[in-house]
Amino acid sequence: MNNLIRLTIFLSWLLFVTGIFASEKADLIFVGSNIVTVDANRPTAEAVAVLNEKILAVGTREDVLSLRSDDTRVIDLGKKALVPGFIDAHGHMAGVGGYLKMANLSSPPVGTVEKIEDVVELLKKHIEAKAIPDGDWVFGYGYDDSLIGEGRHPNRDDLDLASTAHPIVLIHVSGHLAAVNSAALAATGITAETDDPPGGVIRRRSGTRVPNGVMEETAGFAFRKPMAKYSTSDSLKQSFRESARLHATFGITTVQDGGTSLDHVQLFRDAAAESPFPVDIVAFPFANGLDEETRNSISHDEDYSGGFRVGGVKFIIDGSPQGRTAYLSKPYNEGPPGAAPDYRAYPIYPADAYKEEVTHFIQRGIPVLAHANGDGAIDIMIDGVEKAVSGVDLPDHRSVIIHAQLMREDQLHRVKRLGLVPSYYAAHPYFWGDWHRLSFGDERAAFISPVARTAELGIPFTVHNDAPIVPPDVMRLLWITVNRETRSGYILGPDQRATPMQALHAVTLGAAYQYFEEDTKGSITAGKQADLVILGANPLTVDPASIKDIPVIETFARGKSVYRSH
Repeated sequence: MNNLIRLTIFLSWLLFVTGIFASEKADLIFVGSNIVTVDANRPTAEAVAVLNEKILAVGTREDVLSLRSDDTRVIDLGKKALVPGFIDAHGHMAGVGGYLKMANLSSPPVGTVEKIEDVVELLKKHIEAKAIPDGDWVFGYGYDDSLIGEGRHPNRDDLDLASTAHPIVLIHVSGHLAAVNSAALAATGITAETDDPPGGVIRRRSGTRVPNGVMEETAGFAFRKPMAKYSTSDSLKQSFRESARLHATFGITTVQDGGTSLDHVQLFRDAAAESPFPVDIVAFPFANGLDEETRNSISHDEDYSGGFRVGGVKFIIDGSPQGRTAYLSKPYNEGPPGAAPDYRAYPIYPADAYKEEVTHFIQRGIPVLAHANGDGAIDIMIDGVEKAVSGVDLPDHRSVIIHAQLMREDQLHRVKRLGLVPSYYAAHPYFWGDWHRLSFGDERAAFISPVARTAELGIPFTVHNDAPIVPPDVMRLLWITVNRETRSGYILGPDQRATPMQALHAVTLGAAYQYFEEDTKGSITAGKQADLVILGANPLTVDPASIKDIPVIETFARGKSVYRSH
């Protein structure tokens, strides 16, 4: 009798979660032959039903269509595909909104800059088009010295050609360096007498201490502060919404704001209370250098309110490989101008401070992200987590190594043992793969973002674009992760190419796992949140070379259409 009762309970549960015989009628039903569920228990389906914010049923066409009413919207997918909503494993959604107001100085395919002269002309046009008064600051983003014809950063003399009446600040494509003009240096009081700050470098004119206008890491922080002058609370909240809508056009239904200021956290909460965001937003406040009182006051939210929650905290340990400030254990093959032969770059935050602070958060059960690009920084990140969990039963902390690009084989084994999650900046092989071959040599460059080896070892991982550094184009990210083709057509580390399914999993169920949300998101499973994307074709069956060309047709978040292409 007991076995019969258990069997009855199990069958009742199974019928409930599949929803096939549910009495409710669906708001929305999808039918088609290219439904990719990313659910190992039911990899494919013929139809999916949605009721309110949840997936009601996943099954055969006949069974699911029995849930249709006169008011149900039925979408026949035809040759199009349905996949789970994409989850942004790492990005800066507030930064995406902020960049919309700046001059785009990116190189193709994101922008049009090919030489420094292009930068100067675009800045002049931006100042004229925006009618920016003399004395007001001018901001641009995306310039890339690895792609500019001259092979260098714009310096103060170049930018003075755009204007001497406006302080000008350009944010490097990596986000870790800045180029500024003479007016900006004067406005911030940086002169030949100014020493390099901890964790940063003021680059100088050759043979002198005169700043040349290029600022590395913390040396550039002073030039970001003036941005606040041009942003009101209302304009910031509006930019958050614009960013959320932009992410939805790429099929993203959960967006990250990594490294959020505490002021922005409150603005996000206020905006969500005024009107829910169309997609879910997870913020991770910046944790470097917090005083004890602030550190103790930070917590995280288990649930969303108005589409927003705080998911944990974020540390930054080093810089960027494209900016050649990623901290390595062995020297660069080719470093920045004037670098010594043993140049390995540097941590931008003291290792001892990080280890103490990450222990504090992990032992309080607060999720942690830590930006670590170079293998030297990855060592510091892993050491901090190992210190935090030593002497206790290993908690399910899922601490995330953000970017994790120069991960070594021995580090992967430590990652697995300690339960860390690498989130790979897998867009890099295309955007900077050729540059990395120069910086690190072919052997190290080929192991950048080693997703295939990570999967082989059974380590959970995710991939990301790090928007706005790279636009939040998920289909292009999947294409790069699967193909690893550089701008020149070279295949960077062919043995580290992901399968299409591994890549799709990394931006859906894998990313949900990273967020501790795998029970509610990441797959097309009855009972989960109805975050879904219609694609123009099935990314698992098309020629892998064409994945980047698959269009996003419609995005659904919490059961509602939040984007539809025309």
